[in-house]
Amino acid sequence: MSAGPETSADERQEFLSGGLRPHHCASCGTCVLVKKNSMQHTSIQWTTDPAASCPVFAERAAEGANTALLDTCAKLSDSIARAAWDGRLEVGGD
Repeated sequence: MSAGPETSADERQEFLSGGLRPHHCASCGTCVLVKKNSMQHTSIQWTTDPAASCPVFAERAAEGANTALLDTCAKLSDSIARAAWDGRLEVGGD
């Protein structure tokens, strides 16, 4: 392994996206990238503008909310939790 900028960039990329898997919300079908480090810890990376693809985010945006400050959609969280409990989404650490 070389010590240089390439290694740092590779390590950063692995930290940011390593282990992320596509997940389609059971409620609306929006696809996000998800990593479950434990049953309590979930990393979500949106692949689209949430306000354009998620009805819950769209409703909040229409109400004037700054969607960048929203944690996530409760329906998406439930969908991810069900996938983890059903074994369709790998969970590390537990």
